[in-house]
Amino acid sequence: MIGRKVASSMVATNYVFVGLLLLVATGFATAPLAIVALVAPRKRSLTKADTYECGVRTHGETWVRFRIQYYIYAIMFVVFDVETVFLYPWAVAYGSLGPFALVEMAVFLALLFAGLAYAWAKGALRWV
Repeated sequence: MIGRKVASSMVATNYVFVGLLLLVATGFATAPLAIVALVAPRKRSLTKADTYECGVRTHGETWVRFRIQYYIYAIMFVVFDVETVFLYPWAVAYGSLGPFALVEMAVFLALLFAGLAYAWAKGALRWV
């Protein structure tokens, strides 16, 4: 019975630690936003609202429309770049993972390949 009380108090201590850590993390994230909201000057002017691009004044229309294709292409790149980030640690630790890890990675790669095939069939990878 005493062992259970010690274990339960240890679990409660761990939850308290995690809760305090979350509070501190939230405080670190919100404190700068609150300070800036209170201290920052609020003088608006035409000069501050003017479009500024690399030190050169813009001529003509400053809002240029880009094709959505460029964004889709960039998102596809990010997806497969993140996939590489997941593959590398798996390859490094493969010897200690066991035989089921190969099946898990095969399923992961099959899903990625299905996504690539879908994007290719929809024409998302066609440039222009």
